[in-house]
Amino acid sequence: MNFKNVLFLILGSLFYQITISQEGLPIYSDYLTDNYYLIHPSMAGAANYSKVRLTARQQWFGFQDAPKLLTLSLNGRIGESQSGYGAILYTDKNGYHSQTGAYVTYAHHLMFSRSEADLNMLSFGLSAGFIQYKLDETSFLFDGPDTIIDGIVQSETNFNVDLGFSYNFLDYYAHATIKNLLKNSGINNDIEITSNLRRYLFSVGGVFGKLGSSWSYEPSIMVQYKEGTQEASIDLNGKVYKDMDFGKLWGGISFRNSFDGAKYLDGSGISSQKLKQFTPILGVDYNEYMFAYTYTYQTNSLVFTNGGFHQFTLGYNFNYRKQQFDCRCPAVN
Repeated sequence: MNFKNVLFLILGSLFYQITISQEGLPIYSDYLTDNYYLIHPSMAGAANYSKVRLTARQQWFGFQDAPKLLTLSLNGRIGESQSGYGAILYTDKNGYHSQTGAYVTYAHHLMFSRSEADLNMLSFGLSAGFIQYKLDETSFLFDGPDTIIDGIVQSETNFNVDLGFSYNFLDYYAHATIKNLLKNSGINNDIEITSNLRRYLFSVGGVFGKLGSSWSYEPSIMVQYKEGTQEASIDLNGKVYKDMDFGKLWGGISFRNSFDGAKYLDGSGISSQKLKQFTPILGVDYNEYMFAYTYTYQTNSLVFTNGGFHQFTLGYNFNYRKQQFDCRCPAVN
């Protein structure tokens, strides 16, 4: 591969990462570490306890200004009511681009069963938040003045909302969310500007296990679609849980496949490849604490680097309610 092809690939990889980093909170595999609230606002307060989750994600170790993501989320029930609250803070840095965001969430949960012993719950959630985008151009003018470069830190703050619903029935669940619902002027209708693109998320899954067994299994899928660029992808997930005296051990794997290809020069012409990622997950619940590690590996033949993406998650559960749901449903029990 000659220098021109390498340069084309690197620029394409960087543009893809910038595109992700400027669409609000990125959609990675964080939700599989017992944090569906991170992508579905209707899950705020759905569990029988309150949750705090802190995640740190580092990409491309060994490269300066490589993408970094930090998120802090909190959600729980408002007293003994059927309403839930939530909040998310995050910062996402990718080279000269960075964004900081904050969301607050209100959710309401409708119980259709006569008691919480049998789970049959429909939930609605609404998140509203501000996102500040920054582009640091202070080091761009190393060759002198340029008419298209201001040489300053440019910033813009946008307001948007997410809307979603969840349905939990016994050991099964389904979620649907519209992220970046509002069409901010000059953003959603122009694919050249990648912030706040409207995105649709759909999740469905279930938990299975023999009666009396300490093992349980959870297959699930998550589909996302970006309206502005008409891009779609699917996550195929599988997790396994082992009940222990101190809590629970669990692990799994997620495979993300994009339905749309990215074009590149292969020396004889223009080819394309689709994003394919494998993400193994390991976690432990120790009393009211949770720890998880995920490692994302991109399997494409042409990538910016062969290094994987590391993510650590720390969690704390509190304010437990007396009645648990009678189901194998780790997201709410």
